[in-house]
Amino acid sequence: MFTAEGPTFRELTVQALTSVERGYDLLAPKFDHTPFRTPDTVLDAVSGALRAMGPFDSGLDLCCGTGAGTAVAARACRRRVTGIDISAGMLEVARHTCPATPDGPRVDWVRGDARALPFGPVFDLVVSFGAFGHFLPREWPGMFAQVHAALRPGGRFVFPLPAPARPGSSLYWSLLAFDLAMRARNLLWRPPFVMYYRPFRLGPVREELIRAGFSVELRDLPELGRRPDGTPRCRLVTAIRD
Repeated sequence: MFTAEGPTFRELTVQALTSVERGYDLLAPKFDHTPFRTPDTVLDAVSGALRAMGPFDSGLDLCCGTGAGTAVAARACRRRVTGIDISAGMLEVARHTCPATPDGPRVDWVRGDARALPFGPVFDLVVSFGAFGHFLPREWPGMFAQVHAALRPGGRFVFPLPAPARPGSSLYWSLLAFDLAMRARNLLWRPPFVMYYRPFRLGPVREELIRAGFSVELRDLPELGRRPDGTPRCRLVTAIRD
């Protein structure tokens, strides 16, 4: 799962025993050499879908990390792209891995919290990749409301959402074990490290997006394959500000 350039087990343990913000500050220099980075296959599939929707003028990468998703947004936007993340360490890496290009949009980096975005309605596109496990379900309404307020009318909030693991599969048991381990850690240790990916499911997420004022469209990402029952392994959720 990890390359030689990635973090050691000790480094991961130290990260997991701190806060989310501090943990990612520590992990940032080696984050792109871990399986936590969104795979290029997913980034490329979303990039192709955005090309069909756009172009857009301005975009925001929510919880941008080291900037892989920001580069996707930059390919879809003509004027300006902003990456926002709570981790100063991740943003420092992003500045070097995703610089502005002469023929591309302006790229800005902002340290901030997705639950309190420092923007008015200035974006046509908001993307996010792999970050929603860091937010408890009770925080979704506020976060989605923040994204809604940052979009212009007709703007789109776009993110990939993998299908849930089939009960009884190795992935199902792996995710369940990870979830239980994180919950046990948070019962025994402070500050908490929120990283629960199992609750972020299409049904409840779609309901909360609609409550926040979005209309929601789904698009299969066939490049990422299908499950044995023929359903897509991953869908693209597009929430449109009405």
